[in-house]
Amino acid sequence: MTPAVQFKNVCRYYGEVRALDQVNFEVADGEFFSMLGPSGSGKTTSLRLIAGFEAVSAGQILIHGENAHQVPPYKRSVNTVFQDYALFPHMSVIQNVAYGLKVKGVDKQTAAHKARQMLAMVKLENMANRHPAQLSGGQRQRVALVRALINQPRVLLLDEPLGALDLKLRKQMQVELKALQRQLGITFIYVTHDQDEALSMSDRLAVFRKGNIEQIGTPAAIYETPASPFVADFVGNANVIDDALALELTGVRRAGAIRPEKISFVDEAPGNHDTVCVWATVTDRHYHGASTRFTVTIGSDHQLVVIGQNDRAEGPTAADAGQRRRIAWRRADMHYFDG
Repeated sequence: MTPAVQFKNVCRYYGEVRALDQVNFEVADGEFFSMLGPSGSGKTTSLRLIAGFEAVSAGQILIHGENAHQVPPYKRSVNTVFQDYALFPHMSVIQNVAYGLKVKGVDKQTAAHKARQMLAMVKLENMANRHPAQLSGGQRQRVALVRALINQPRVLLLDEPLGALDLKLRKQMQVELKALQRQLGITFIYVTHDQDEALSMSDRLAVFRKGNIEQIGTPAAIYETPASPFVADFVGNANVIDDALALELTGVRRAGAIRPEKISFVDEAPGNHDTVCVWATVTDRHYHGASTRFTVTIGSDHQLVVIGQNDRAEGPTAADAGQRRRIAWRRADMHYFDG
């Protein structure tokens, strides 16, 4: 099947700055694909190139198999939702949603009917005659979404669309966005710096760093088998262990990572080769409701993080700062980096 979007050796330069450098990836038709990375990593530049807001310096971008070079934004089968919503403040909700059809020359009655259908899909049909200033942040985001979708783009581009929302509303909108994408079957390409957001919503995601892609895969694959120390540290919490410490702890001289939730406090050494067990000093403890995060020191100055669920013994009463405790994890839970 032809990919919805394909990057072939794509470069984007701003003078001496290489915002993207020989980037290659494919997004399958109907996929929820996220681009994750810190600020300046190249993810938003990639989105703008797909939209046609910027031109590649080298390489090719194919949209459903067709070279997008010199195709203007309004002729591409894509639409974009921005973080600031970009709604017209002087127009009502229904006028905002119908605007794209109006530009296409669709008659007013048909456009209004279609706009009401779209608003009903996101449960905002009763808000049709309000103006954006009269809506909550989540409601404005829903209006921006259906305004982008009313023209039935084959690819929807979303540039940190939930970044302005508070945490609880952002979590709710994540669920709604994913459900909407499944319902419509449209390709979503989603830019975020929030790793929890990318892990919870994506079919696959690409982790960007300094204009390159460090790893592409399913959320589970990237979390459980990170390709590099950067991916391990950026996607979720990870204890990155260099080859010298790995040799001391596991007998294998190879850098790797162990997730904090894989480590437990134990009263006695397990006494089997399948488990790594060492003494540690608890140096810090932070309560996070469902979990507690401990910082421990092993050896002279190596720090690790242990996360315990508060419905288990590893929770808030497991250890206090200054205590000496054994910590343990299964050797199979240690992930080693290639190379």
